[in-house]
Amino acid sequence: QVQLVESGGELVQAGGSLRLSCVASGGTFSSYAMGWFRQAPGKEREYVAAISGSGGNQYVADSVKGRFTISRDNAKNTVYLQMNSLQREDTAVYYCAGRWSLFDKVVIEYDYWGQGTQVTVSS
Repeated sequence: QVQLVESGGELVQAGGSLRLSCVASGGTFSSYAMGWFRQAPGKEREYVAAISGSGGNQYVADSVKGRFTISRDNAKNTVYLQMNSLQREDTAVYYCAGRWSLFDKVVIEYDYWGQGTQVTVSS
């Protein structure tokens, strides 16, 4: 069983930056495709970014492309979401997710989820 714990969410002014972290335990981290999702109040969950087990394949949603970057450090069992030029519309709870994958690719469906970390962007 894989456990995921996010951190790094906080209140930040528009135009600022944050880096979210997600630490995994309970599995061979490099075998897991990882992703970041977010959900704002009253809105559906949005798939923000994803990364393959090696980090060699990545996906970033058009809504955040050019501002958000996903990365991972397999030695630290951690995946990151670097968020720059934050906007009010980025306010949401951000969730980390993981799924074991035989192939080194990003995935759409996930089996394991963190508890979420709140990001609030003020104007």
